[in-house]
Amino acid sequence: MEVNELKNISSQVRRDIVRMVTAVQSGHPGGSLGCADFLTVLYFQQMNISPESFTMDGKNEDLFFLSNGHISPVLYSVLAHRGYFDKSELSTFRKIGSRLQGHPSPAKGIPGVRIATGSLGQGLSVGIGAAQTKKLNNDSSIVYTLHGDGELQEGQIWEAAMYAAANKVDNLIATVDYNHKQIDGDLDDVLPMGDLSKKWQAFGWEVLEMDGHHIPEVIETLQKAKELTGNGKPIVIIMKTEMGQGVDFMMGTHKWHGSAPSEEQAENALSQLEETLGDY
Repeated sequence: MEVNELKNISSQVRRDIVRMVTAVQSGHPGGSLGCADFLTVLYFQQMNISPESFTMDGKNEDLFFLSNGHISPVLYSVLAHRGYFDKSELSTFRKIGSRLQGHPSPAKGIPGVRIATGSLGQGLSVGIGAAQTKKLNNDSSIVYTLHGDGELQEGQIWEAAMYAAANKVDNLIATVDYNHKQIDGDLDDVLPMGDLSKKWQAFGWEVLEMDGHHIPEVIETLQKAKELTGNGKPIVIIMKTEMGQGVDFMMGTHKWHGSAPSEEQAENALSQLEETLGDY
């Protein structure tokens, strides 16, 4: 898929995010908007997946686990546009009885979601387990995970990081959404994480960095990460993003981590985002 096509998809995904959280006045638009480009490239170009024949075990296909499950709007939108379910279902986001819960859950059988996530810190452990299972089954597919930078304040992340390196889990590619913001403020004001690249290197990981909003760089970095699999080390990508990317009044602040825009604010946001694939 060409870069312009991917840009068109990510623009529509951002529109979906704004409309979803506004409709129910609930959700997490900031991080969702920031990860739209990355997940678009991952699902539409990089991963080997079979949306039309989704199975929970995911044999012989790549797997993705959204550890920072509160940014579910971006995942749901990408899954819908990729063909896992009809995009009209996005209108049920966070409503009673909906499969599209505030945090992803397989309880109601939503295609594309294999575990419940959002209790921060757990997704890396799950990804490691899935990656080791694939090795045991002689399945050469790759496991991907996504994490918030604030999530790295959870101790379980670093226990999992040590385990993955010690056990040479080299079919795993983790990505950190490094937007420097979390629900209570700037990352450095809440709990500074230091030099993330050096920290992951010290834990025995292969480390890459990228601009999460420059689609050609996202493509190049993900391809490089795939080339590094099978070399005895797990791989992590430090992805620099802007919370609220694409909507000027949401960028540069943590305010929109978990706050929904008003109808008027949503109209302003949507005026900044091109409708490329048709609203649901």
